Amino acid sequence: MNAATDVRPERSSRVDPVTGAVIQGALESIAVEMGHKLMRMSYSSIIRESEDFGTALTDATGRQLCECKMSTPLQSGPIPGYIRGILKELAARGETVEPGDVIMHNDPYGGASHGPDVAFVVPVFLDGTLIGFSATTAHHLDIGAQTPGSTGIVDAVDTYAEGLQFKAIKVIERGRRNEQVWKLLRANIRASALVVGDMEAQVRTSEIGAERFLALVRHYGLKTVMDAFEDLLDYSERLMRKAIADLPDGQYSALTHIDGYLDDPDPAYRDLPIKVTLTVEGDTITVDLTGTAPQVSDRPINMPLVGTVDIAIWLTLRSILLDSIVYGSIPQNEGLTRPIRIVAPRGSLANPIFPAPVIARFCPGNQLADTVMKALAQAVPAQVSAGIGNLRVIAFSGIENERQWVHMEILEGSYGGRFRSDGMDAVDTLFANTRNNPIEDIESHLPIRVERYQLRDHAAAAGRTRGGVGSVREFTFLADGAFSVEGDGHKFEPWGHDGGGAGRTASLRFVHARGEIEHLPSKVRFHKTRKGDRLISEGPCGGGYGNPFERDPDQVLGDVLEGFIDAEGAARDYGVAIVGQAIDRAATAKLRAA
Repeated sequence: MNAATDVRPERSSRVDPVTGAVIQGALESIAVEMGHKLMRMSYSSIIRESEDFGTALTDATGRQLCECKMSTPLQSGPIPGYIRGILKELAARGETVEPGDVIMHNDPYGGASHGPDVAFVVPVFLDGTLIGFSATTAHHLDIGAQTPGSTGIVDAVDTYAEGLQFKAIKVIERGRRNEQVWKLLRANIRASALVVGDMEAQVRTSEIGAERFLALVRHYGLKTVMDAFEDLLDYSERLMRKAIADLPDGQYSALTHIDGYLDDPDPAYRDLPIKVTLTVEGDTITVDLTGTAPQVSDRPINMPLVGTVDIAIWLTLRSILLDSIVYGSIPQNEGLTRPIRIVAPRGSLANPIFPAPVIARFCPGNQLADTVMKALAQAVPAQVSAGIGNLRVIAFSGIENERQWVHMEILEGSYGGRFRSDGMDAVDTLFANTRNNPIEDIESHLPIRVERYQLRDHAAAAGRTRGGVGSVREFTFLADGAFSVEGDGHKFEPWGHDGGGAGRTASLRFVHARGEIEHLPSKVRFHKTRKGDRLISEGPCGGGYGNPFERDPDQVLGDVLEGFIDAEGAARDYGVAIVGQAIDRAATAKLRAA
């Protein structure tokens, strides 16, 4: 029985709607301004170009007031967890938050998404009373792990091997810089000029956010601002509860797999399942991950429950059930998560036990989000895409003029076909939302040349709406260096939906300057290179949606002319005969009739 009548009644507003809307806009404007400030002050392209950062304001307990919507969901979304982790750590040490403090935190078992995503948090005080926090997070090029870079670390045996751990460290205390901490950072991080410069940009950005929030509170009064915030929480909660209540009650399960370590002889490291069961009861939903693989205790593909798993689940449900095209701009706050309960067995990939390593949690987390979408497809098939093509992150590094350089390159995946439109090509999917680096930026700063950057040819999955295609990237090393890779999707094809075809897997080839070719797995440990060596990455292609024979023949012709499929595929998969650059209508009718 659909329990729409169980939706909780709307309570009366604490402030008038106009004032509430103005305060909502002001809060969101502060978060967006923080995002622009951080981008413009940062040194490294992972923040400046890829926008792999987050900014947000919270109340004094860590409840999120707003977040920067143009940033990465996997950065802004976990900020409440960072705040709660900081408060818990400080309390355990018998310390308190003071005016003028700036706190650094990256504990993956204390709310952080993973170690390289470092938060800098500024408490906001009004007349001596703590009223909230202004926070930034950002993915840093290096955090002092056993090999260069902050991704591509795929063989760490525990969290200690993943780099420096900061648990609520006051880098500025009561307005005074702790220079010893900054010296430690510069001495233990590769490419420290860039990384520490980015960290200082985060500090100033968080301070700006605190100044703006305090000005807003002084203008409207603390009670009015916080009453408006409570109204916004209730509003977001009502929207989510109504969306859940509109679903048919019941259970919806889905199973997918990640590669794991395909080159490892031990089967415990390969073909790891992710299982999701959604239970809809009235206006609440339980997400049960029972059946997901056990944690891998000495490989860093485990996912922190707080900071990765919860964000993957919340973001997917929010995006599908409260589509912005239908609902418009929705306040991004914790009200959206109140109707959602997560069950994750302790000791599983989705809830590892310290000190299990977690730095390479990115691709497994994205696959978890895809599995939630696959389960939800049974309830709202018109609101999902078919299976996504997962992403890949490469850490390039080397030494030039006796100085270490490090570069992070996020390589796109693709979306599956959707109910009314084709899958998006060569784009960061689900909780990633980062941008690509301009080739000009790469080649002007690094000893790397980008030989190719194009869409895959003849690779779109068949469907009434076709799957999106991945990109091809080819890099040439102009000097000796190294790389490591964190990826997935070399073995398991993205799932097709409602009769659509499965997507294409990814591949990675290393071509030595002398001509030898290595076919590499989706996860590559630190791999040295010589001048003239090339790395060629083919991204995965999303699944198709719906019966391919229902696709308009003219659209199929367009796919052939644009290189998404070839004429042979058009006949085999779509029943459309293409001769030259035109449709043979009579032959097509026979193919489709057969």
